[in-house]
Amino acid sequence: MPGVHEHCFTLDSVTEANHFHQRLLNHFLKMKASGSEGPLNVVVVGGGATGVELAAELYKITDYLPVYGFSTIQRRSLAVHLIEASDRILNGLPWHISQKASLILSGLGANILTNASVESVDRDGVSLKGDKKIAADVVVWCAGVKCQETLKNIGGLTTNPINQIVVDMTLRSADDTSIYALGDCASLTLDDGSRVPPRAQSAHQMASCVCQNIINQLAGSPCESFTYRDHGSLVSFAEYSTVGVLAGLMGKKVFVEGGIAKYLYISLYRLHQIALHGYLRTALLALVGRINRRLRPALKLH
Repeated sequence: MPGVHEHCFTLDSVTEANHFHQRLLNHFLKMKASGSEGPLNVVVVGGGATGVELAAELYKITDYLPVYGFSTIQRRSLAVHLIEASDRILNGLPWHISQKASLILSGLGANILTNASVESVDRDGVSLKGDKKIAADVVVWCAGVKCQETLKNIGGLTTNPINQIVVDMTLRSADDTSIYALGDCASLTLDDGSRVPPRAQSAHQMASCVCQNIINQLAGSPCESFTYRDHGSLVSFAEYSTVGVLAGLMGKKVFVEGGIAKYLYISLYRLHQIALHGYLRTALLALVGRINRRLRPALKLH
């Protein structure tokens, strides 16, 4: 799409996130030096979980800045425009979750635009289909999941248009049974014709399956077919709220919100850490994190 590479920030790596963080703070520093009350226009393209959570985090920054001497910066000093191509944000989640998310973000001051297709991006803002233009000081691209170009047909393997490696039900490449792929870089079509969604729980489940299948393959045993189980999703709105839906008994979905949802959100994060680092290291990481929250500033200005 014209202008995306030149004028948009992405959050695909820590380096890119740090560049975005610094650009945002530089804008606030200019506002402080000039005495301007803004608003600073930030366009977030993509109303999925990443875009929605980012919008809330941006408003949290404006709550912290006055503590650091940015006395002219208030919540109204920031205008976040969240652009989503479908008819609602968090389109992959139940309707009432999307509605709750819209209420929370609108209450913070965000401008939510649905059924809005981006046609191009330039230094002045984002052009939408229908000759509408959104002025922007900063644009963050959070729309869709696409793997790095290095994965495109890597080693002669079959990949899809977004550079995911096409795998069979055992998570092995369709071209080479000695190569496994999982998470966002794997494209798996389930028996019902749907695709495994690009979520952390998908990658977690795939990792367990791949681990067992490698053991089976080395032992000369048949590989297991992957079965995706949707345990629900949780969305955090910084310190303002957390909402989500969990898989309940008898296949029913359970809506959670507030403190319980926040606890579950943190617990889920810890479970992913345990899978990667083990119980002891995860406990130490949690302890260090708690200490750092006491010693380090809530907002980095460098």
